[in-house]
Amino acid sequence: MTTKKIAFLFPGQGSQTVGMGRSLAEQFPVASATFAEADEALGFPLSRIFLDGPEDELRLTENTQPAILTVSVAAWRVLAEHGIHPAMAAGHSLGEWSAHVAAGTLSFRDAVRAVKARGQSMQNAVPAGEGAMAAILALGVDAIAEACSEATAETGQVVSAANFNSPDQTVISGAKAAVEKAGELAKARGARKVVMLAVSAPFHCALMQPAQHDVAAALSGISLANPAFPVAANVSGSLVSSADQVRTALIEQVTGTVRWVDCVHSLLAAGAEIFVEAGPGKVLTGLLRQIDRGQKCVHVEDIPSLEKVLVELNA
Repeated sequence: MTTKKIAFLFPGQGSQTVGMGRSLAEQFPVASATFAEADEALGFPLSRIFLDGPEDELRLTENTQPAILTVSVAAWRVLAEHGIHPAMAAGHSLGEWSAHVAAGTLSFRDAVRAVKARGQSMQNAVPAGEGAMAAILALGVDAIAEACSEATAETGQVVSAANFNSPDQTVISGAKAAVEKAGELAKARGARKVVMLAVSAPFHCALMQPAQHDVAAALSGISLANPAFPVAANVSGSLVSSADQVRTALIEQVTGTVRWVDCVHSLLAAGAEIFVEAGPGKVLTGLLRQIDRGQKCVHVEDIPSLEKVLVELNA
């Protein structure tokens, strides 16, 4: 197995698909046990939803978030059985919880329950149809900040940067009218494209304050340990190594901006030599290419991708 420092990346909401994790669960008892553990912890068959659908039920934030967490943890556990262990990790939004399960900061059972509550609170924080998110392509962060500030001044409503995903992609979030206005202003400032996103709520902005309060309450009842390896915090982009830092980061993340570019740079500064995306989809693999095309990233979500990773890391 490779002696290189491995950084694990864990995906966030939007990477879900019906049937995700099925082949891992069919071949590896540790994966099927992870699905059963989630079902038991939540008191309902979550795995039935993400394995068999219907898709509209999986798309409900309160189901999407624990489902992605469960499949990501299953993928990590399968990799661990094959001797592949992270020296550090990062997770995008929801994925930060997966990273901390892998780091032993909190138990999977506590995490899946808390993330279920997190999803419900985030969904309920803003009435349906009143919030929006948009991806702005090929425009600097300063120009985007100016567009958001001007849109807020004109509309009197909230809009701000939600995700710094790559040098070429920033996502904004807030009240629908303010997001649309900021998108127009971003185009006027030279953005190549502005894409309204099909999301159920305006995540990672001040409108999520009620959900942040609920996440703080949920975490107050959970025992956290110091992570076994450094994990990048979305809100700062820097690595955290203590339970107190983790608790603050997971709470502030609900309304804060996901500084994904900084997270990746922090992993690289800490010596990451190869990246493994564990969980459904390849969103973070694609973002890494945009951030630093010279970095190697592989992903594991099913048997074919696992087999490919095992060959590459054993090479």
